[in-house]
Amino acid sequence: MLKIAYHPIYKHPLPKGHRFPMVKYDLLPQQLLYEGTCDNSNFFEPTLPNEGHILNVHEKTYYEQLKNLEIKPSSARKIGFPLSKELVERERIIADGTIKACEFALQKGIAMNIAGGTHHAYSNRGEAFCMLNDQAIGARYLQKNRLAKKILIVDLDVHQGNGTAEIFKNDETVFTFSMHGASNYPFKKEVSDLDIPLQKSTDDDTYLSILKETLPQLIEKERPDFIFYLCGVDILSTDKLGTLGMTLEGCHERDRYVLQTCKDLNLPVQCSMGGGYSPEIKVIVEAHANTFRLAQQIFF
Repeated sequence: MLKIAYHPIYKHPLPKGHRFPMVKYDLLPQQLLYEGTCDNSNFFEPTLPNEGHILNVHEKTYYEQLKNLEIKPSSARKIGFPLSKELVERERIIADGTIKACEFALQKGIAMNIAGGTHHAYSNRGEAFCMLNDQAIGARYLQKNRLAKKILIVDLDVHQGNGTAEIFKNDETVFTFSMHGASNYPFKKEVSDLDIPLQKSTDDDTYLSILKETLPQLIEKERPDFIFYLCGVDILSTDKLGTLGMTLEGCHERDRYVLQTCKDLNLPVQCSMGGGYSPEIKVIVEAHANTFRLAQQIFF
């Protein structure tokens, strides 16, 4: 059975007109239940994680400042959300959802988090709607508990995973692969183990041919025993914060290819949803829902 991390705190109240589509975290599970892709037994509710798991990735000073709402105003502005105790609690619970999804993925081949993909969170700071790097925390959790040795992070959000790249920059046990818009935020990129910057309006065929050439070679070379997949849907041509030219069909084929590759090679995969900022919320929800439909079709 596909297991999916979800908590009502994921939909956090924001000021009217805020550009982050927080409502998707309510609508996506509702859509999956309505159409019968999932039932209530697919979902599990994460809790507050052991803080040691967070401190395996994030500097203690930063984490304590975040938890106590003592982040400098200039740093808080870079995060992009009004800071509150509930917001920080939300971020911690999202991280726990990814940790627990890692355990389910080891058992079942795949597990998902309705939220997560907070790849702009550095070891010592947050930015761009990200405060704690959920997949980095999950990777360290697996390694510290000797559940995985070599990890591959496949980040296909339209934005480079700059925080993830910084966290693992000198670590040969975690390979960071980011395929993203060349002219997208962050405008000063970090150096991942493999970065593939894509030109504006890159279409389905170009994107998919690069991915299908790259991913098998990476897996063969690096021989990971666990994969994290950040499946942001901000690669769509309709996305307000993206620069690529992908269709819903192309995004669907991207997910199908990554998940089928993991299944065929018997590589457990944890999926976090990442970004999606198309003007119509139904487009965002449909693109994300495709990932869950494919997970059910391919793995169960």
